[in-house]
Amino acid sequence: MTYRPAIIGYPAKAPIAESSSRSRLSAGTHFMNNQLLSLFPPSDMKLLGPHLKAAQFDQHRVLFEADQRIRHVYFPTSAVVSLVITLSTGEMVEAAMIGKDGVVGASAALDGKIAVSRGIIQLSGEIVVCDIEALKSVVIQSPKLLALLMRHEQTVYAQAQQSAACFATHQVEARFCRWLLRARDLSDSDYLPFTQEYLGEMLGVRRTSVTAVARTLQETGLIKYARGKSRSWMQKRCRRVPANATVRSRRIMKG
Repeated sequence: MTYRPAIIGYPAKAPIAESSSRSRLSAGTHFMNNQLLSLFPPSDMKLLGPHLKAAQFDQHRVLFEADQRIRHVYFPTSAVVSLVITLSTGEMVEAAMIGKDGVVGASAALDGKIAVSRGIIQLSGEIVVCDIEALKSVVIQSPKLLALLMRHEQTVYAQAQQSAACFATHQVEARFCRWLLRARDLSDSDYLPFTQEYLGEMLGVRRTSVTAVARTLQETGLIKYARGKSRSWMQKRCRRVPANATVRSRRIMKG
């Protein structure tokens, strides 16, 4: 298997590489793999069904850029998406990570039409895509759906706050573990195809720092990685590291 290095200069727009399941989705199919969609009231899903379609997205594709108008809402079922902030220096830092537990771009359905961050496919996979106007028309008629999406946006905000706190107070090793654990939970895989360069970009640190931390973690048996092929296997001991943001997000979604 061939692995691509992390792409620093991402394309401005990402055409949707639609899978063979491009046809409109009916209740009880792909959307059940997204935890948020599975919570939508049945009456709302009946209205949204004709507007949902599954598409395959490749790693490193850009869904939208900061300050761009959001035109689609993305419900990952197996893909993982990073919301990234680009600094004036050109450096990037990940603010939040969303996968099968949530939605990307829902703020547009709540009238926040302009993206405040860049959305990048972190791990390739399938996403259920919905036209923003279709979702907005259903949200307007459904107080329950509106409340659900608002709670979700709160969880994204909470995750960004936790990332900021972690960035300010934790050493690179703790941030590295927290990031890998989150990616592992969303992908349901101990195998994570990331280059050290890409990890450095997401964590806002130099590649040399990632290399040093990865070496230390591998020596202690917490992860395994192969240089140049971006292979990382999470060991069980590493999974016991607490994830405060995940616990807080679950509390918010319960209302």
